Amino acid sequence: MESGSDQPRPSTPPRSLDEIRTLIDRMDDQIVRLLNERARLIVEVGLVKRGTGVPIYAPHREQAVLQRVLAANAGPLPARTVEAVYREIMSGSFALEQPLRIGYLGPPGSYSHQAAVKQFGNSVSFEDLHTIAGVYTEVLRGHCHYGLAPIENSIGGGIVETLDAFAEHASDIKVYAEVLIEVHHALLSSCEPRDVRKILSKPEVFDQCRMWLATQFPKAALEPAPSTSRAVQIVLEEFEKDPSCGLAAIASPLAGQIYGLDVLFEKIEDNPNNVTRFAVISKQAAKPSGDDKTSIMFETADKPGALVSVLRVFEEAGINLTHIDKRPSGRVNWTYTFFIDAQGHQDDAKVTAAITEARTHCQHLTVLGSYPRARRIL
Repeated sequence: MESGSDQPRPSTPPRSLDEIRTLIDRMDDQIVRLLNERARLIVEVGLVKRGTGVPIYAPHREQAVLQRVLAANAGPLPARTVEAVYREIMSGSFALEQPLRIGYLGPPGSYSHQAAVKQFGNSVSFEDLHTIAGVYTEVLRGHCHYGLAPIENSIGGGIVETLDAFAEHASDIKVYAEVLIEVHHALLSSCEPRDVRKILSKPEVFDQCRMWLATQFPKAALEPAPSTSRAVQIVLEEFEKDPSCGLAAIASPLAGQIYGLDVLFEKIEDNPNNVTRFAVISKQAAKPSGDDKTSIMFETADKPGALVSVLRVFEEAGINLTHIDKRPSGRVNWTYTFFIDAQGHQDDAKVTAAITEARTHCQHLTVLGSYPRARRIL
């Protein structure tokens, strides 16, 4: 009888839990050591930047770092986890180079707050501002290095206050980056659902939950609030005065946790694929990343077909327009300011030429900024 290769080999016994944990501890020590080696290099980077005036936060560099580490990720960690880890590492790096202050539409728990934390991490300072206009003015005054403002929602469309703020500050404020986050709304209150008589939230949120509200609360009054988290605060204040007030707010479940309102219903948005796009605004202009958008604001000349002529310029140049919106110009009745997003950076020759030609069909045309295209929903 032969012996050898056809005989079953003894299997390697599994490692004990203690042995595995010892290996994890050793790796943790290595990770911390490498993180601090990286941090010492970041301190050097900060010294160079302060000496040359280079911005601390550079979206094109952020994009390059994330692309490189995600390409190097072979698993089993998902890309979303790796990106979240590196955003926190970069957040800590900002704090080492220069403490950053980020303005957002507050109070805490708003979707703008969530977007700001997901984009910039937890190692920067966040400034709770009361209006979208306030975010713009605080960045303009230099009280905040950057600000976040919601541009559009995948269900409700453009955010009126943001478009109006761009129209007012177009020459001073630039779109520096964009952030995409999933949005899930919840109905929050301290009373039973049958007792809800009035619901507070931002007007755009009511649009995103219109069908659900019409079905579940057709008789409830809808009252606009400056932000979703402010709506939660107002409801709490009213319940303290009158426990039978019958108020509820539509906001994030996080806002309910922060302020202590009960979640009556979760995920009440009409479309589960509900995404809001935010602009990171700055007084600086972003450098090309290789995958960019350019936001443009314009008023057409007073002649037939002027809008079509502007849009045709980009079509003939082979430039895709990913977004178009309009607002009353505020100058003359029945005239409008248009907002478009074009793929490409304004420094690209093709985009530069298209913008130059488009100006011939406009009374006013302002480039609001070119910035890296958001590749993932945070």
